[in-house]
Amino acid sequence: MERRRVVFAIGVVYYTSSAQIREIPNIFKSIVSQQENAFFDRAYLKSFGDFSINYEIVYYIESADYVLYMDTHQAICMNIFDQFEREGIEFAFPTQTLFLTKQSTGKIAS
Repeated sequence: MERRRVVFAIGVVYYTSSAQIREIPNIFKSIVSQQENAFFDRAYLKSFGDFSINYEIVYYIESADYVLYMDTHQAICMNIFDQFEREGIEFAFPTQTLFLTKQSTGKIAS
């Protein structure tokens, strides 16, 4: 192996603004491109999941060195976390929303 292809996914909550949704791929590109050993390939909104809007990020490490890969990937993840915090973008996690309605008993109040 001469280089590593890294593919990973991140999900954000559904109440993320439209402007933020559009900016997120650029955030990923900027962060990956700042890493000396990483070569950005792509970042796209991939799907609408059950509890998250999902992105796929792909980049390359021009080395087979596993430690270099992990150091670089950790730096990328930490920078994404920091940037999301600054931008007010929230990571998604499995949740459910229950909508409760009051049903009539059919009885007429006296």
